[in-house]
Amino acid sequence: MTTIPNFPSPKVVALNGIELEVFEAGQENKGNPIVLCHGWPEHAFSWRHQMPALAAAGYHVIVPNQRGYGNSSRPEDVTQYDIAHLTGDLAALLDHYGYDDAVFVGHDWGANVVWSMALLHPTRVKKIINLALPYQARTPMPWIEFMETVFGEDNYFVHFNRQPGVADAILDSNARSFLRNLFRKNLPALPPEPGMMIINLARADAPMGEPVMSDADIDVFVSSFEETGFTGSINWYRNMDRNWHLLADVDPIVHQPALMIYGTQDMIPPSENLADFVLNVEVIKLECGHWIQQERPQETTDAILGWLALDLAA
Repeated sequence: MTTIPNFPSPKVVALNGIELEVFEAGQENKGNPIVLCHGWPEHAFSWRHQMPALAAAGYHVIVPNQRGYGNSSRPEDVTQYDIAHLTGDLAALLDHYGYDDAVFVGHDWGANVVWSMALLHPTRVKKIINLALPYQARTPMPWIEFMETVFGEDNYFVHFNRQPGVADAILDSNARSFLRNLFRKNLPALPPEPGMMIINLARADAPMGEPVMSDADIDVFVSSFEETGFTGSINWYRNMDRNWHLLADVDPIVHQPALMIYGTQDMIPPSENLADFVLNVEVIKLECGHWIQQERPQETTDAILGWLALDLAA
């Protein structure tokens, strides 16, 4: 198991038919859990800036590499990455620690899992803090079909599903250049290139904008994906339509207190109807792009702790 400098040593937990690699801080704060859920293509290491502060504030910080990532299990069956399994892992993680519920924090795909956790396991979710990805209301037709209709066949969600294995191989062969080119900030405003964005990034000769993190930090992501490949993580996208069906009869309203943090330069737009589905939500906008907690680590941490304190006082 790879040791990451200046980051907690992980343990591997058997649950829900798989194993999850889990990083912790603040174990002395037993009884006050907060679970941090990374996005794509990330790693538990994405939360390195927030973990110490949350532990110092009295939280038991639990940060899994979710299935498909790091040293967690990577099942071969694509359906093992549907939203029932992903949220089931988090519920089982609470069981492992003996917790009835927890505060859940998610970024990007992790935010989607946290929103779904509130729908599928509502009694296990105490509060929600999500970054970048607002609640996604169920579309009139399955999600990939909808995205193909709206955005075309080169949309990477669509491409991952319609051409399985193609992007995986390209990313596997260009892991360092892809991640180097992806984790950028202050990007110039340019029209999109023709072709599939993710493949273009993997093959681009030089990155645009400025790096989000140091070379040593990007090495953690690169070494992880060079070891595992990208297929397990991409399989999350290959369950979008399956998830659409799984959520068909689920109450779509989120009742838990929630904080939504947007980056003002993120290509994902803010939701226009967030409060229609998330009834008790506050919104904060930070001057940054998509990689919010890594681009603006202190501001993100302050926003999280400030909202938790205010919500507790209320």
